[in-house]
Amino acid sequence: MYPPEFDYARPDSVAKAVSLLESQDDAKLLAGGHSLLPVMKLRLSHPSTLIDIGRIAALRGISEIDGGFRIGATTTHAMIAAHEELPTVLSEAAGMIGDPQVRNVGTIGGNIAHADPASDLPTVLTALDATLHLTGPNGSRTMRAGNFFTGLFITALGEHELVTAIDVREEGVRTGSGYAKLYNPASRYAMVGAAATVTLDLTGKCTSAGVAVGGLTPNATWASSVVSTLVGKRLDHEALDAAAAAVDADLGSDILGDIHASAAYRRAMAPVFVRRALGK
Repeated sequence: MYPPEFDYARPDSVAKAVSLLESQDDAKLLAGGHSLLPVMKLRLSHPSTLIDIGRIAALRGISEIDGGFRIGATTTHAMIAAHEELPTVLSEAAGMIGDPQVRNVGTIGGNIAHADPASDLPTVLTALDATLHLTGPNGSRTMRAGNFFTGLFITALGEHELVTAIDVREEGVRTGSGYAKLYNPASRYAMVGAAATVTLDLTGKCTSAGVAVGGLTPNATWASSVVSTLVGKRLDHEALDAAAAAVDADLGSDILGDIHASAAYRRAMAPVFVRRALGK
């Protein structure tokens, strides 16, 4: 199906993109287009104007900052997957998204702004406690990833505001991370996704951790019960099993289900995939 008619604009700066968002009624931002264009073709979205930010140079690329990395909003999944210094959980998850065509065009900013509950990166960025940079008519602000994803396809983005960059801390000494998911074999979307990062001291005791789950909840969910079970423990197999089992307390009662996997099945798989992520 063809999408409805729309106007097209291609600004060369973030300031111009924000100005266009303010001045055009029902305008939408276009980055990679893998989330927006399909819903337009289904006539589920009818933007009057597409504002293409894909060629704004300031939004693309990965740079080092003090203690970590800044990832521009239009950086593709393939670029993230190929980066050797980013946290393993992030590059690993980016490499699992869709297929090569999707990874070479889809962008991190578009992915998280769309906030699909089955997306991988919201879960990963929540586990990493990433910092998001947002810009709108009132200037720029930052927000922790865990506060950004607020519901089913809902974020804390303000009116006429866009994601410009994502900051993640470097993976330090004695820190490891991993991502594991139960994926839909057709779309590669996560029916259950689990991201974990763990830091150990010299004795093998966990000093800090970050764990999040997605795919089965309306938005990426910080697994506080898993984290509290990990911290202060020596992470042998029994400790990891106990931590993974604790995720059930973090899921709440609103579990997603569909023709591919019921809510009960996804809940049962959550500790399995948390355990796999912790074991990486």
